Amino acid sequence: MPPRSMQVVEPVPGPVASARYEAARLSILDDFAASVPESLLLPSSIIENPPKNVTNIPRTCGLLSPTEIEITEKYDAVALAAAIACKTFSATAVAKAFAKRAIIAHQLSACLTEWFMDEALEQAKELDDILEKTGKTVGPLHGVPISVKGHIALRGHISILGFLDSRFKAEDDSLMVSIFRKAGAVFYCKTNQPQALMHMESCSPHGRTLNPHNIYLSAGGSSGGEAALVALRGSVFGIGTDIGGSVRGPAGVCGIYGFKPTSYTLPMKGFLPGGFGAELQVLAAPGPMCTSLRDMDLFMSVVLSARPYIEDPRVIPIPWTGLSSKLNLDGRPLKIGFMMNDGFITPQPPVTRALEWARNQLQKSTAFEVKPFLPFQTQKAMMDLLHVYWPDGGKLLKEHLAASDEPMHPLTQWVLNVAEGKELTANEILKQRVERDDFRCRFSEHWESQDVDVVICPLFVGPAPTHDTAYYLNYTAFWNYVDYPGVVVPTPITGLRKGEEDYPSSEPLGNECSHVRRLWAEGDFEGAPINLQIMGRRYHDNSLFASLGMLKEALQLQ
Repeated sequence: MPPRSMQVVEPVPGPVASARYEAARLSILDDFAASVPESLLLPSSIIENPPKNVTNIPRTCGLLSPTEIEITEKYDAVALAAAIACKTFSATAVAKAFAKRAIIAHQLSACLTEWFMDEALEQAKELDDILEKTGKTVGPLHGVPISVKGHIALRGHISILGFLDSRFKAEDDSLMVSIFRKAGAVFYCKTNQPQALMHMESCSPHGRTLNPHNIYLSAGGSSGGEAALVALRGSVFGIGTDIGGSVRGPAGVCGIYGFKPTSYTLPMKGFLPGGFGAELQVLAAPGPMCTSLRDMDLFMSVVLSARPYIEDPRVIPIPWTGLSSKLNLDGRPLKIGFMMNDGFITPQPPVTRALEWARNQLQKSTAFEVKPFLPFQTQKAMMDLLHVYWPDGGKLLKEHLAASDEPMHPLTQWVLNVAEGKELTANEILKQRVERDDFRCRFSEHWESQDVDVVICPLFVGPAPTHDTAYYLNYTAFWNYVDYPGVVVPTPITGLRKGEEDYPSSEPLGNECSHVRRLWAEGDFEGAPINLQIMGRRYHDNSLFASLGMLKEALQLQ
């Protein structure tokens, strides 16, 4: 047995790699394992023979006290901040509870890239001392633990930019981390993400992140580690990023809340040193991954009240009103468009069932006017996107892989296929920009013609995909291309046992739709959560949250 003493559940191995790469990867895993006390290791019987659904194991494994179970399961971030402020719990107790649960979650799902409980306890003790001496909290997140996606700079910790050779220790916090630190947050772990940060399977040198509700399914990407961690209640408040669905996809397939704002609503200073070629045309957006609407609102409020546009002037200084926003409807109902499919791929049956459930819920109330929303040129948008994501034809990606003999993952090759090989000229990149802006103008007119306030639609072509089959990102990536804000919210719908439901219609929309039907027939999606996506117009983020406030009761949102 190799020297590392910590095992993780691994139902599907990663790609075959060279001896040089494997040695480097195992060294990283050994260093990680050395930070974990034996008292927090799960029994080998669980690791070697896990149930399909592992969400109950942190509660029942015996490694958490009753109080630690209460802290990690009964509170969202808003409630935790209040409980610490009134001394129901100390910041130290909260940090210890979440750090312990996070390392349990990692053994079940490979969701972490780094774990540092001792440092978190030091931060928390300082906060407890300040509260005890002054009677005041440091800020609105005093003592609230926050998990951070792997590439985002956190002072003194490793950032990894999607490749083994890109690992480095950050000397400073990114701007958003700095804001949260000043607001009193406690940092205790960083989370897993995919190769190249560009697909919906968080499989990296640190392992393959599993969906806690069904370990034979993906936890999504690129913020898959965050999503699995929150789903296992090893975090209530995490930072993700989204350039093709990387917050919404993982949050949705793991059954939690996630929000992708309009670009430059939130700061990204310090997130990706050296930049990322895809952002020449499609900007990433950071966003919260959490367990309630009000936590998403708190996340936005804390960051934007810090005036991040001073240090990152790319940020557009729109005041945040969020859930307290008022819509000027002049007495009319909220107009909600339902897009049941995007004209490209009909979603798999549980997704359609969730859409029908939501539509029926809203039709019960006169506060809502429910109408169809027609899709708009999804196939063109996706072809354009796959080209703009790789303006260098994948040249830099391949250089990173070659530097450490890192094998290319199947989904990396899949997302690269269309644009591979040709490095674009400046004029060709300019042409992409012109075509993108023309598409955005035409889509804005299309939205206006549909006469809706928000759109409810699928977030993926099905439930969480079987490992290495997350091929089609059209339901999330389309909205990145037009740069519209969106949230994903849970529904009561989950995947049934294999064979218990099928498509109501036998007619696929095309070859890709037929492929998705084959994946449905081959997969086992039992227990997979089904979230829905709710979209607003560009820079109407506050209005989107006002709409969420109106939808909360009807859609049974937390």
